[in-house]
Amino acid sequence: MKPKKQIRVGMVGYRLMGRAHSHAYRDFPFYFDTDTIPVLQAIAGRNEKAVQIAADKMGWASVETDWRRLIERDDIDLIDIVTPNDTHAEIAIAAAEVGKHVFCEKPLAMSLEQAKRMLEAVNKAGVIHMICHNYRFAPAVQFAKQLIEEGRLGKIYHIRATFLQDWLMDPHFPLIWRLRKEVSGGGTLGDLGAHIIDLARFLVGEFSEVAGMMETFIKKRPIGSMTDHLKGRIESDEWGEVTVDDAAVFIARFKNGALGTFESSRFSKGNRAGNRFEINGEKGSIRWDMENLNNLQVYLDDEPGLQGFRTIHCTEEEHPYAAAYWPAGHIIGYEHTFINIVSELMNGISKGYNPKPDFEDGVRNQAVLEAVEESVKTRSWVKVSEAIHD
Repeated sequence: MKPKKQIRVGMVGYRLMGRAHSHAYRDFPFYFDTDTIPVLQAIAGRNEKAVQIAADKMGWASVETDWRRLIERDDIDLIDIVTPNDTHAEIAIAAAEVGKHVFCEKPLAMSLEQAKRMLEAVNKAGVIHMICHNYRFAPAVQFAKQLIEEGRLGKIYHIRATFLQDWLMDPHFPLIWRLRKEVSGGGTLGDLGAHIIDLARFLVGEFSEVAGMMETFIKKRPIGSMTDHLKGRIESDEWGEVTVDDAAVFIARFKNGALGTFESSRFSKGNRAGNRFEINGEKGSIRWDMENLNNLQVYLDDEPGLQGFRTIHCTEEEHPYAAAYWPAGHIIGYEHTFINIVSELMNGISKGYNPKPDFEDGVRNQAVLEAVEESVKTRSWVKVSEAIHD
């Protein structure tokens, strides 16, 4: 057998997304047969003790306490960025400049201007780059894309998308980095809304214009931190100001004429991870719910007398990525969406092409986020094309 090329990964960060990415690298070779194989070479974090514990648990061969040293290492081929948003641009640009491939968590940057600089850097360096919008890679979402591209739904008229959670509703939940604009770049819109914007772009097309509103329901919180299970830890008697949105709602027009409604909130009691969409076309409709990610609800009007949604259990060999896993009816989970995106990343590096979603997608996502924020400020419609200069 021809030996597989090793892609030596250096990951910056080690918390929740670090666990998800590490698991994907480790399990990917078990399910997918490609010419390349990821190697967990080194992981970086500022707290030496904590990063060493993470490395031992997740299977990384070595640790660094400075991401710059990680990037300088000759035994690293790919830099994986799972740090808070305010560090993405600096790390990604530095990695590209020394010829490393880059895989970055979303949202890509703190601003559209930063995102554009990141895209320019990876393009100039000629390295492979991806942004981790993992929900694209649920087999049911990929099957939805297939149905749309085959014309089964016809012309698309509507998308309704939500990402609803409730973990911030306690007024004593601490002021974590996600609630500080100088670190996160945005609130619920950027954290949750970025996902549904990406799904809308993937399935429906590019945005034309948006109009939105935001609200911060709790203005101040005690200083503290958060666990990987979205549980808060109060660490001080001091309180600080929340500088991002708790909820965001916007409407949109797409370039193909479709209309969209979008809602992201961390104040939707009873919703744990309500990432959902419904798309309506001239010939039918589809629905998907991340909390039931193996199922796609489909309605096609080509069968008179049988109106109504049917539930497609997307675990058959014919469904995208499903053949890599278990027999039909045996479900996969959240972690497999990361394994699937890693399979695309490894294929791209192996064959020398840039898989999607890439930093171009990150820039276009950032343009929508920025247009919504501008709309909130001006209380008016904002054209996305003006932000991205199409």
